[in-house]
Amino acid sequence: MRQLKRYEKLIFFINSLMAFALLLSYILPYMPPQRFAFLSVLSLAVPFLILINILFFIYWLLKVKKQLLLSFFVLIIGLNYVFSLYKFSSSKNIDHADNISVMNYNVRLFNLFDWIDDPNTKANISNFISEKNPDILCMQEYKRDDEIELKGYHKVEKLTGHKFKSGQAIFTKFPIINSGSIEFPNTSNNAIFADVIIHSDTVRIYNLHFESLRIDSNVENLAKEKSENLIKRISTTFKMQQSQVEQFLEHKAKCPYKSVLLGDFNNTAYSYIYKEIKGDNLKDAFVQAGNGFGRTFNFKFFPVRIDFVLVDDTEFDINGFKTFDVTYSDHYPIMAKLKLK
Repeated sequence: MRQLKRYEKLIFFINSLMAFALLLSYILPYMPPQRFAFLSVLSLAVPFLILINILFFIYWLLKVKKQLLLSFFVLIIGLNYVFSLYKFSSSKNIDHADNISVMNYNVRLFNLFDWIDDPNTKANISNFISEKNPDILCMQEYKRDDEIELKGYHKVEKLTGHKFKSGQAIFTKFPIINSGSIEFPNTSNNAIFADVIIHSDTVRIYNLHFESLRIDSNVENLAKEKSENLIKRISTTFKMQQSQVEQFLEHKAKCPYKSVLLGDFNNTAYSYIYKEIKGDNLKDAFVQAGNGFGRTFNFKFFPVRIDFVLVDDTEFDINGFKTFDVTYSDHYPIMAKLKLK
């Protein structure tokens, strides 16, 4: 440190804090939020921490300073995290007659309260879905709307509310033989499922919407909230998510069918929530067949992936995955091509 100038010492101090925070984040998936709620908040910042440590490494590399070793070793320790942030490989895209296209989309009430300054937003969503024509579509923050025309689908929905009803919906071109809802207590978020017949197999489709973080994608609005209140609110949300995940996993453990999980987890792939849901028996469609950052939430600070398609590892091939860069909601729609083995 004696060879560093005063401003470089300050930079290295900040570098040390960011490196420690990233190192700490590596163990967060193993720390239940109900016991470590405050630390769990850090999981949301992992993409930022990876990027900032890469920048620190490049900074010291250009300066030809040994301080580059700090971020370098922290990044090497979490190499899987680093490579999971951005997939450099080309998207996998295998066309097969038996492919099933599944889409997940948090539609944000079809812009009911004009969050997006475009009167055509509702029509844009309807036209987009009709154009992509998925075999199975799961929507969160859904409400019935006569202007949304989706023809040729069977439907399962669970809506709650007083002034207007909203919730989750599953649209499927395959026959539904059973359906239901997993009621999360003290919240409007929940999970629904539909058992459908696909090529003579019964497959359970889950549509999951875990407790919302209620983080405003608008930078100015977010800056107005005190950091202490923000962290406390997110900590409470993570505790609720853990209870909801435990309730869901108990339900799924009784499922006798092959499963496809779609939804808005309101948490990242670096979280306890994601680790518990994915377990050892599911695979992530983005990880298998996507590319780029795979961001699914329009958060302006750094890329955030909180919407997922997970499938039974031994029952499905993942032949494609795409995130669509359309700004008709605060979420981006995602679609995967699946094939039953």
